[in-house]
Amino acid sequence: MLATIHDTAILAVEFNISPEVPPGANGLLKLLNWLLWGVMLACVAALVFSGGKFAWEKWTQGSTEAPKMLVGSLVGAIVAGSASAILNAVAG
Repeated sequence: MLATIHDTAILAVEFNISPEVPPGANGLLKLLNWLLWGVMLACVAALVFSGGKFAWEKWTQGSTEAPKMLVGSLVGAIVAGSASAILNAVAG
């Protein structure tokens, strides 16, 4: 019975947690935004390059490596975009 009273007393305590940005976090968030911008630029460049390579391989009847590159660049853009949304939801 003593354990039940103790457990009930612990559950009755209210926690008032209000998240706030730690000091100096604005610089880190700016750096992360710049990094994300660079990653998205690299994804667009990879998309353009793989599209050109896909056209070249189709025209010359060469190997088919470009579709893998194309899918990889699209997946990279999706992951980078999701990271931005998650960061904005957490730090926002």
